[in-house]
Amino acid sequence: MDHAAVLALHDRDLREGARPDGPDARIERAGKVVRQVASGQGWNGVLWADLDETDADAAIAEQIAHFTALGRDFEWKLYGHDRPTDLGQRLRAAGFTPEPEETLMIGEATGPVLDAEPPEGVRIVPVTDAAGVDLVADVHEKAFGTDSERLRLQLIARLAADPDTVVAVVALAGDVPVSSARMELVPGTGFAGLWGGGTVEGWRGRGIYRALVAHRARVAAGRGYPYLQVDASDQSRPILERLGFAALSTTTPYLYVQS
Repeated sequence: MDHAAVLALHDRDLREGARPDGPDARIERAGKVVRQVASGQGWNGVLWADLDETDADAAIAEQIAHFTALGRDFEWKLYGHDRPTDLGQRLRAAGFTPEPEETLMIGEATGPVLDAEPPEGVRIVPVTDAAGVDLVADVHEKAFGTDSERLRLQLIARLAADPDTVVAVVALAGDVPVSSARMELVPGTGFAGLWGGGTVEGWRGRGIYRALVAHRARVAAGRGYPYLQVDASDQSRPILERLGFAALSTTTPYLYVQS
């Protein structure tokens, strides 16, 4: 895999040429900025910008004014290779708060990731309805310790409006949900994004996360998507590296919350 070429393709297809991630969202191109505007339950934020030292501050101020007028908190999704190099400092100076940095990792859907299988006694079940979404949300809350209502509403809406662009799965030990994950397929691109992989405490370290990655990779490859993209935490990165993923950049969410 040509890392530089794949990173450029990622930026072109998933950021500059972004599609809305749900039925209640739209993509807006305002000058040198690409942003998504959604309902209060959706994701609002800046996906891509082509800025330099002469226009970055004005662009930041414009986005704050735009989302503030809509009554929306929002995120500026900053990548380690974005310009200008001090964009993160400029965002902090404008009132944004950075969340923990993650690693942008990309792997080939037909690579070594395909070999992972769930441990004995655990089965992976596709999610297609509200009852399945409830299981995903329940695991999400237990694994990450965060409220999952927004995820629940978004996933139900996506499955109803555009089911060919999302894959959700839950891992069951008997009838007990112990892990879950989802994948977002971006039509017209070569990328499938892996999101939300989480395992409840007591079931970690048994290979379930790895098996969920492999399951989604097989689905992506079967649908003609050559690349898998992950914003990886420090916990996920070593697992993904062993599955053939490469670290191509970093990504940091900068949050702007209206006072």
